[in-house]
Amino acid sequence: MVAIRLDEIDRKILAELQADGRMTNVELAKRVGISAPPCLRRVRTLEESGLIRGYHADVNSRELGFEVQVFAMVGLESQAESELNAFEERCREWPLVRECHMLNGEVDFILKCVAPDLSSFQQFLTGELLTTPNVASVKTSLVIRGAKDEPGVPFDVLEERMNRTA
Repeated sequence: MVAIRLDEIDRKILAELQADGRMTNVELAKRVGISAPPCLRRVRTLEESGLIRGYHADVNSRELGFEVQVFAMVGLESQAESELNAFEERCREWPLVRECHMLNGEVDFILKCVAPDLSSFQQFLTGELLTTPNVASVKTSLVIRGAKDEPGVPFDVLEERMNRTA
């Protein structure tokens, strides 16, 4: 749970910025029902606390020529903490790996990868991922199409939960 106590205004600020991180502070203040100076102070506090980690554009990878999206399920030979950390660090170095999540269950990690074409991904797979120390197995699934890609958290669910506990 979060270290700072969030009130309804903080949650509205987060929800609004999650939906549109480019709006001005004046517009944000108007949407959440407070004046601009306290709104800016609240945003800065949310940033400093780590609840707001950054602001990003939602880039269309296919329009930029990255036609291939693949999920790779990776099994490691050893799950020692040093080995897990080493694999995570290696994933941060690979440009084609856009997300890396450690899992509980049959596989140790799932990687979301994008590549311009299938041969580029295959080069990464055989030349990088499969040759990485401690990698025991890799199973891949090519994305045919995406049905939903929502960033962040569902604030309506959070508000519903907050109302039940109040």
